[in-house]
Amino acid sequence: MTFVTPLLLAGAAFIAVPIVLHLIMRQKPREIEFPALRLVRKRHETNQRRMQLRHLLLLLLRMAAIALLAFALARPSMKFSGSMGSQEAPVAAALIFDCAPRMDYRQGNKTRLEAAGELGKWLLAQLPAESQVAVLDTKAGPSVFQIDRGAAKQRIERLATVPNSVPLTQVTGQALRLLGESELARKEIYVFTDLASAAWPVDDSSALQSEATAVAGAGIYLVDVGAKKPTNYALSEPELSSQVLSASSPLGLRVELTVLEAGVGGENAAGGEAAQDGTVGGSKRNRTVEVYLVDSERKPQKVDQRAVDLGGDFARKIEFVVGSLDVGTHQGYLQIVGQDGLAADDARYFSVDVKAPWRILIVSPGLKHSYTPFLENMIAPEEYQLSGQARFQCDTIGQNELSEAKLGDYSAVCLLDPQPLDARQWRRLADYASEGHGVAVFLGRNVKSVDSFNEPAAQELLAGPLVRQARSPNGDLILSPQNLQHPVLSDFREITGSIPWKDTPVFRYWQLAGLAEGAGTIVPYSDGSPAVIERSLGDGLAVTMTTPISDRAQDEPWNLLPVADQWPFTILINRLMLYLVGSTGQRLNYLAGQTAVVPLEADRPHRSYLVTAPQGVQFSVAVDPKQNALMVTSTDREGNYRVRAGGRAAGVDTGFSVNLSPAQTDLRRAGKEQLDEVFGTLKYTIAENRGQIERDVSMGRVGRELFPLLILLLAVILGVECWLSNRFYREVKKEG
Repeated sequence: MTFVTPLLLAGAAFIAVPIVLHLIMRQKPREIEFPALRLVRKRHETNQRRMQLRHLLLLLLRMAAIALLAFALARPSMKFSGSMGSQEAPVAAALIFDCAPRMDYRQGNKTRLEAAGELGKWLLAQLPAESQVAVLDTKAGPSVFQIDRGAAKQRIERLATVPNSVPLTQVTGQALRLLGESELARKEIYVFTDLASAAWPVDDSSALQSEATAVAGAGIYLVDVGAKKPTNYALSEPELSSQVLSASSPLGLRVELTVLEAGVGGENAAGGEAAQDGTVGGSKRNRTVEVYLVDSERKPQKVDQRAVDLGGDFARKIEFVVGSLDVGTHQGYLQIVGQDGLAADDARYFSVDVKAPWRILIVSPGLKHSYTPFLENMIAPEEYQLSGQARFQCDTIGQNELSEAKLGDYSAVCLLDPQPLDARQWRRLADYASEGHGVAVFLGRNVKSVDSFNEPAAQELLAGPLVRQARSPNGDLILSPQNLQHPVLSDFREITGSIPWKDTPVFRYWQLAGLAEGAGTIVPYSDGSPAVIERSLGDGLAVTMTTPISDRAQDEPWNLLPVADQWPFTILINRLMLYLVGSTGQRLNYLAGQTAVVPLEADRPHRSYLVTAPQGVQFSVAVDPKQNALMVTSTDREGNYRVRAGGRAAGVDTGFSVNLSPAQTDLRRAGKEQLDEVFGTLKYTIAENRGQIERDVSMGRVGRELFPLLILLLAVILGVECWLSNRFYREVKKEG
């Protein structure tokens, strides 16, 4: 127990006053004459003892009232855990500010970060003298105590949102470690936050709680500066049909428009019920989303727009198709027309690299075109070629022409049911793949000699040694894709379960003794055996398929993949070809804080490249010689980045885009259950204004004050004393 004003305890000495008054004002017994003297004397002794008892009780009540008044004025406090001390004792304090982009949410003409800064500066002035103060934010970096209070104030005034904010659980753990280094006994942490759920991931709870074991008794105060009923329209990260596409292919864009509103049952809603007329809280829920492309002068040009009526929904997917893109890197953005409380998620950026149609060399066994051209029809249909929309340009040769073919003119080579090759041809294909190209081998009936395909030169390219033909004449063996996260299978993610693989059975395939080092299965058969296997070779890729995709009309088919219900296998082969030419591996769109890798062409070397950031800031980046690529780490702002080197004629002009992670702008608030799970056994309190902060901090430092309880008890004692005194001292009426 501790006292706010211990000197007032001296007032308890005034309990002597009622004692003196009782001694002075003692009543003398009244003389009453009665005939029966003995009876009078007994009556007198009884009355005297009763009067002494009443006087003693009244004396004790008056003494207790004075002592209790002095005790209450001293403002005692009770603290049941942690160290006790004076309210003005110095503390080691860490002030943590959430600087995620969602803290730019504006309410009352003030952002949440500005509101946090004002409260932080006020709290800084309230800390006791000689306190140690550290100001931390959610930008990754070291945590240290500020030199003095003035430096801490300047640190608060310079706070700004950061696009790749780290969770508050991590920063709170850093603060606990820092406070553990202080010699001061009292330690306090103040977290200025909008209480967004994304800032308090439950996965980090164990790490946070383990940090607190070394700093027992630290006070944790969450200062809630968030909007209780935010309204926000946001765009999700855009989905592109491909980040690298051919000039004849249109660019598909898909984005989700979401709304967060409070007004349905008084709770924040990202789903749920809305009014029948498409309104929530009486406001129409219509928005327009526009698409812009940046031209050669770096000026945005609007190419499309969609008016969206969300109606009773809280999310709506919007699709755009942009065509007629020239060869080169194109950048643009999508944006919501109008304003709301948070502008950070109203625009999303994208980059796409457009290339000329990829040239594919198809090597047919025997004479040229002696096999049905299923592959060419699936990846470059004749109608697409005539209209100029084909992504691939196919050249077909016979296997006897392979030795004279100029492989460097092609992006990928496909061997259809190859016959045995000599060692020189196998090594030539392996070297071609290692230089950054793709090779696909579709094994079939022409293998004939297993030993020739198991020679060392052939095994440098193939996925593994061949064993025997496996048969499934009943047609119950099918392709069975499992890992839909692979780029080749990405188009099947949203239609899984409805793909008619059972209509395209496989009757024969080649069994492998095992997979070569570095090889992995892309698609297995339903019996678990590998059907499509990839293998990295240098900078390129080799793919082996253990059943063919072309046959002569007079032969018994090994499968019905290209001839039955064709659309699943057509999608698979097209994605496989895109994977071989490298269009699925190149990445042009990143999240803030990620390292952007910009691949470079070997035949156009430059010592350094100039990167132009979204705000117009320019900086140079040197080439990483091992990867022949640029490693750009300064991606701390969302927008379009441009990379240039050399002149316009023979120079390099490319780029990439950076977007905020959707979690950085998610305004949905954390509930008490989530916070309890994050902090576990750690005690924390939530305050929303200065009065609540003062109350909670005072209680945390000196415990719970007993003044209100003592004053109530004093009032009860005074009431009893008044009642007793009136009863004891009332005048006895004289009989007439």
